[in-house]
Amino acid sequence: MCPITKSAKKALRQSLKRKVRNIQKKVKIKDLIKQVGSLVSQKKIEEAKKILPQVYKILDKAAKTGLMKKGAAARKKSRITKLIFKSQQ
Repeated sequence: MCPITKSAKKALRQSLKRKVRNIQKKVKIKDLIKQVGSLVSQKKIEEAKKILPQVYKILDKAAKTGLMKKGAAARKKSRITKLIFKSQQ
């Protein structure tokens, strides 16, 4: 279905741009989390700790902008931190 009014056409353009941007951010989040997981599995704990602030920053921004819920971001942060510090012992 194609939009008819001028405002509907603009809304469609905006939503498509936002969709692309959101997908890119979600992919970035997943990549960082996978990177931390692989570093932990390779016993490179110090490198994983260096990436941790980046993960926190991107998750906080995602929660702030509405890309994901606040609780979901907090849960991901908690699990990653727990993974790093549990494997350190």
